[in-house]
Amino acid sequence: MKLYFSRLRTLLFTLALLACLQPLHAQVPRKPSSAQVLQELQRLNVLGSVLYVAAHPDDENTRLIAYLSNEKLYNTGYLAVTRGDGGQNLVGPEIREGLGIIRTQELLQARRTDGGRQFFTRANDFGFSKNPEETFTIWDKEQVLADMVWTIRKFRPDVMITRFPPDERAGHGHHSASAILAEEAFQAAADPQRFPEQLKYVETWQPRRLLWNTGVWSFKSQEEFEKHGKALLKVDVGGYNPLLGKSYGEIAAESRSMHKSQGFGASGTRGTSIEYLQHTAGDKAQQELFEGINTSWGRVKGGEKVQQLIRKAIEGYKPSEPASVVPTLIAAKKELEKLPDSYWKRVKLEELQDVVQYALGLYLEVTAADFAAAPGQPVELQVEAVNRSAEPVTLQSVRYSFANTDTTLNISLKNNEPLKYSARKVLPQSMAYSQPYWLRKPGSLGMFAVEQQQQVGLPENAPAAQAVFTLQVAGEPLQVSVPVVHKRTDPVAGEVYRPFVVTPPVFVNLKEHVFMFAGQEPKQVQVLVKAGKDKVSGELRLQLPKGWRAEPAAVPFNLQNKGAEQQIAFMVYPPKKQQEAQLTAIASVDGKTYSQGLNQISYSHIPAQVTFPEATAKIVKLDLQKRGQRVGYLMGAGDEIPASLQQIGYEVTLLQDENMRLDYLKQFDAIILGVRAYNTVDRIKFYQPTLLDYVKQGGNLIVQYNTNHSLVMPGIAPYPLQLSRDRVTVEDAEVRFLQPNHPVLNTPNKITKEDFEGWVQERGLYFPNAWDAAFTPILSSNDPGEPARDGGLLVAKYGKGYYIYTGYSWFRELPAGVPGAYRLFSNLISLGKESPAAGEAKSSIK
Repeated sequence: MKLYFSRLRTLLFTLALLACLQPLHAQVPRKPSSAQVLQELQRLNVLGSVLYVAAHPDDENTRLIAYLSNEKLYNTGYLAVTRGDGGQNLVGPEIREGLGIIRTQELLQARRTDGGRQFFTRANDFGFSKNPEETFTIWDKEQVLADMVWTIRKFRPDVMITRFPPDERAGHGHHSASAILAEEAFQAAADPQRFPEQLKYVETWQPRRLLWNTGVWSFKSQEEFEKHGKALLKVDVGGYNPLLGKSYGEIAAESRSMHKSQGFGASGTRGTSIEYLQHTAGDKAQQELFEGINTSWGRVKGGEKVQQLIRKAIEGYKPSEPASVVPTLIAAKKELEKLPDSYWKRVKLEELQDVVQYALGLYLEVTAADFAAAPGQPVELQVEAVNRSAEPVTLQSVRYSFANTDTTLNISLKNNEPLKYSARKVLPQSMAYSQPYWLRKPGSLGMFAVEQQQQVGLPENAPAAQAVFTLQVAGEPLQVSVPVVHKRTDPVAGEVYRPFVVTPPVFVNLKEHVFMFAGQEPKQVQVLVKAGKDKVSGELRLQLPKGWRAEPAAVPFNLQNKGAEQQIAFMVYPPKKQQEAQLTAIASVDGKTYSQGLNQISYSHIPAQVTFPEATAKIVKLDLQKRGQRVGYLMGAGDEIPASLQQIGYEVTLLQDENMRLDYLKQFDAIILGVRAYNTVDRIKFYQPTLLDYVKQGGNLIVQYNTNHSLVMPGIAPYPLQLSRDRVTVEDAEVRFLQPNHPVLNTPNKITKEDFEGWVQERGLYFPNAWDAAFTPILSSNDPGEPARDGGLLVAKYGKGYYIYTGYSWFRELPAGVPGAYRLFSNLISLGKESPAAGEAKSSIK
């Protein structure tokens, strides 16, 4: 028994290491066809690996990955430096960390489609960056380099390929930074003096060559490409895979279409498709990507017999009887286990055991009755094992990663006769919550905090709970680990899987994450308390800094059933002076405190995800004056500004098609167009005359940023205005007042330099770079080393009213609770207003 437990611990440790080398299993059990089993069988005799490197989700070349993985059968990985947290979300409201989780899962779905493996670094996508110098002031360059080196040493690629060049042609500071880091990591991974702390887990490794995946786009013209392109290595990735029934261009399109949060659906292509590779470092290949690299078992001492047995299995493979090769594969496994420990031994042993499982049609599954449980709570499990072949298989035992006992069975699994039984296991009190590992500790603007070296690079957490099936096949032991999952039957979607997760016993969720106090009046703060197990009772309180006060001080709760909820409200009183602070909701249960919320992310194209964010909110006491009360808001691509304005007392009406009449619009003190309204609202071309009439008769129209690409109409302003791609990406870049006496900077709030402190992610984007003399530029700013960008806030008198165009990032700053952004935006709304009497709102239109 001691020997058994020792072997089991070794297996679990090996599985943890191999998690770095391949995507964790999809929640839906893999059921490859007989043709796919043959392809995996052929892969066993290919010992080569490629690592593709770029900056973000969607940067990867899915055509090349699909070709290298499925045609050449190389172990093909994609190292994305970031998780794409800083982008926009086209499928839902999640941004920042939530969006990063979605894009992580989209990348995993893409790799499950094209056959690649996914890796990351600890770098955080902080938003657009113009150059690598700026990027490296925010990322910890040495940490990101260490993570790249770790992945290279772990994955041991023979060839590395970058998506971008290391210069301005990359078009984004993250892009060029990824190439710079890849070139440095290519050399550093072989140097034992670099990051020696990694060498207790891995060995140094030197890839053979590094290339850049270039193309026509990197040359100034087609003529220049034709002149210099002859020196490039060419790879035709447009082939057809008869075992999969698809061309690599079709597989690539399916893979790229997984990036749904970015709207990157793609159509498949067929026929010749050339990719171009430019030599960067290492041995230069003249004709073939793997030129001079041995990808056979000859690179493993003593591996010839393994190769012969696998070749025998391939030659004897019968698609109608895939299990007939299992005895040969078991013989190959025995030979492989005799070899000295090595990287390829570990990788191929894992692959070989998977192929045996697939060839047997072996279905092993453990499902939990609920998708979540708290430490110390029982979990009801359903175990299913089916051998869908005539080969004899004995299920000896099942053991769980979180339990100290195993279930001994010694049951013969007869052909197509399911073995099913129930089990009840209790989670230990010490089990960690299933918070994504990179979100467990506070990070910085540029980096996530990850303390455990072996977690670095993993796309996601290891499964919260695993079951290890020990079987006997052809007289040899075979151990298969499967994640514990939750499964249900949806009346529309059918069988639906989701990961099993470990949660806190109680959750506290704040309704809002920013509370703005524009006066001395208290605000109601609502907290939802939710039970993560049965019979949870305690009290809830708000932790506030000095000068703030909550009533009542604490509220008891008593939740009898798991999933039960209780809404609790507090009145929070602000201090007299302007101040930014933090509020935390804390639940006390059985002498312990909990301040984690529950956030569920659920979309049909990815497995359901949960996070447990801290129940904190930013609280801001504002020194703010307003003139005008009623605001009409025409939503564009989507933003949270209406809710932000409501926080400081504005009455906001979301405008619909039927509202776009002058007699209706006259009631508003200002009308605001949401971000990219002229890019996304097709009917705005019909609203435009009415909007300009509204301005002409005394209204105040505030237009937020639009891109100069895909405008739904040519002229968006009453006077000539030329949009550009000018932007200020440094959020603390100096802001200069071009018209310090203008009402926008003085009424009703006196704007100072302090109002531009604490901005997030950027100053603004897509500023106009040319405008009619009727416009008055108010502010100027620029990134380091660039000329002044004066077009971020332009004001023009039109008739009796004002047309304001502003590219400053209000859609980021207001939801983030930036005080100065609120004060200046209130001035924009107030422009041209008389000072109303207390409690009275006056329209500017008579």
